[in-house]
Amino acid sequence: MNFKQLLDAVRANPESVSVPPSWTQGRAAFGGLMAAMVYETMRQKISDDRPVRSLAISFVAPAAADVPIRFDVEVLREGKAVSTLLGRAVQDGQVVTLVQGNFGAGRPSVVDVPALPATEMKALEDAAPELPHINGVTPEFMQHVALRWAVGGLPFSGNQSRQMGGWVRLRGVAEEPVNEAHLLALVDAWPPSLMPFLKQPAAGSTLTWTIEFMQPTAQLSTLDWCRYCVETEHARDGYGHAAAELRTAQGELLALSRQTVTVFA
Repeated sequence: MNFKQLLDAVRANPESVSVPPSWTQGRAAFGGLMAAMVYETMRQKISDDRPVRSLAISFVAPAAADVPIRFDVEVLREGKAVSTLLGRAVQDGQVVTLVQGNFGAGRPSVVDVPALPATEMKALEDAAPELPHINGVTPEFMQHVALRWAVGGLPFSGNQSRQMGGWVRLRGVAEEPVNEAHLLALVDAWPPSLMPFLKQPAAGSTLTWTIEFMQPTAQLSTLDWCRYCVETEHARDGYGHAAAELRTAQGELLALSRQTVTVFA
């Protein structure tokens, strides 16, 4: 199943959706997919077209492949402009992914502050070739995502740059407008920001993740490349803290992301 088919599946039957092994990273389902599926379930509960402004995501436990997952949503409050929802992915009676979301309608305001300039990076044509999916080496979900490195080092390269990133888009999808579910997958497709600092393979994962979306979402398609850059701000005792941005190829800001990541080395 490709990304669209999985989102269609959770919209049609949130009571039971299984993630195929091709969407895993180690023993867990790809976090960006899990967040996107919870988000899609949450979005069905919004009574109007107010867009998502922010999501706070906790990966409570690994979600296994080929085991049914139930997606539950609770509307905590629906105000005049802002709705706050809580979404859960539950597998075998255990919450595996927890998402609190805020959906807010726009309102007139005298405050209008443009985004900061994009981080400089190599143009797409000058970036590294697409990172291939290699069985047993790269995570299985990488067969669905294309990455081209343009900033910093690859995982386990011993590169000491605080920044990492490049160009990203989904693989094997038909052309359709990008929405926030796609952005979740594109942001989380990149490895934890601590991985390039290591000189040999070690396990690492996202513990918590907060992402904010610029609204309205820029007009782009699933075939378009986006620019991603993350900066490690602090790391110690096996935990790292990083801030990232996702932009269109032209530099228009799409999302701001913060993650607490763990590394077992």
